[in-house]
Amino acid sequence: MSATLNSPSTRILVSLGAGLLLGIAFATWLPAAVPGATAVAQPIGSAWLNALQMTVIPLVFSLLVTGIASTAEAARSGAVAARAISIILVVMVSSAVAAALLTPLFLGLVPMPAASAAALRGALVNVGPPGAVPPLGEFLAGMVPNNVIAAAANGGFLSLILFALIFAFALTRIDATGRTALLTFFSAIRDAMLVMIGWIIWIAPIGVFALALTVAAKTGTAAVGALFHYIVTVSSVGIVVSLFAVPVAVWGGGIALGRFVRASLPVLAVALSTQSSLASLPAMLRSSEEMDVPVATSGVVLPLAVAMMRATGPAMNLAVAIYVAAWFGVPLTFATLAAATVVAVLTSLGSVSLPGQISFISAIAPIAVTLGVPVAPLGLLVAVETMPDIFRTLGNVIFDLAVTLTVAARGDKVPLSAADTLLQEHHS
Repeated sequence: MSATLNSPSTRILVSLGAGLLLGIAFATWLPAAVPGATAVAQPIGSAWLNALQMTVIPLVFSLLVTGIASTAEAARSGAVAARAISIILVVMVSSAVAAALLTPLFLGLVPMPAASAAALRGALVNVGPPGAVPPLGEFLAGMVPNNVIAAAANGGFLSLILFALIFAFALTRIDATGRTALLTFFSAIRDAMLVMIGWIIWIAPIGVFALALTVAAKTGTAAVGALFHYIVTVSSVGIVVSLFAVPVAVWGGGIALGRFVRASLPVLAVALSTQSSLASLPAMLRSSEEMDVPVATSGVVLPLAVAMMRATGPAMNLAVAIYVAAWFGVPLTFATLAAATVVAVLTSLGSVSLPGQISFISAIAPIAVTLGVPVAPLGLLVAVETMPDIFRTLGNVIFDLAVTLTVAARGDKVPLSAADTLLQEHHS
């Protein structure tokens, strides 16, 4: 119990609640004190958010290079690994497409209260008005950077991701010595950035408290209702996407619905208590065995799925960015939404199995920038990520099992080394 109370998620949530309550108290009973309180809290919150954002570009680039290169290497190692990776990619693309359709639908059915949206827009600083949407031809041409360093400096995530994608595949075509040296280099950058983010998350309660106090002092109770609406909307997208794991298992894996549900319950219980796909891996292996999946297959597919697949990641990450777009009145075109869908898949593919607060900004900021959405609101939304993260994990583990059953239904066996190598690379 003490470990749970001292966890980063709990401390951030407590800080969020304290900041909101104090801000609401200022707004309700001490309005004259609001300018002074926000003058102190606002720079602290902005500085913490800037610290979080400064790690995004090197982390995203290194994650993409190491993740894609490792995935390509694993795909060449055997038939089961290649088949599993192809199914994982289909699941992740489908996940992002589902969010592109579901999120606007949910926001249309139950829109964010207009008063709350306006109040929060006014409360958040360093957020300018949405820029003009470029014509389609200009948007497509801008995807290819003429200077990748300038693209990184200007926050051109789409150009940076395209370069990282090509660079990672080029790595697979050079000699083993050079490939190993470069992957070691980018792995070290990735690990150093994760250590830095760990430090920044450790002081997150201070930054989140300052942001929450600033917003609540300026908006009153509107902030609470808006955050609740955000949690319900994004979680609903994750729940709907997760439910599609059932037909994948039943039709793709050829298993009876009741048997799949019974075998999945222990895994879901572990996932709910740990909020970790990696911690759920032993339970998934046992459940796969109960569903008659050969160990030689589950021993390859499940580690690959845990290392590569965030089935709910593309959907819920894109849902966050679309939500912020609706919040700030940023128009979405087919081109920007399609590009953001691709970015959502790639950033989820290159992500690591870490608590949601650590991966939240790095996974969603590139999508937000692609849509022309301000990144600053993510500093407030990360504080409530604990609740949507529960549905992320439940959806991920249920899809891990469904994909394993689907691959098993197609035969073949391969050695375990490929999956073990990729799993070690992603969790080292």
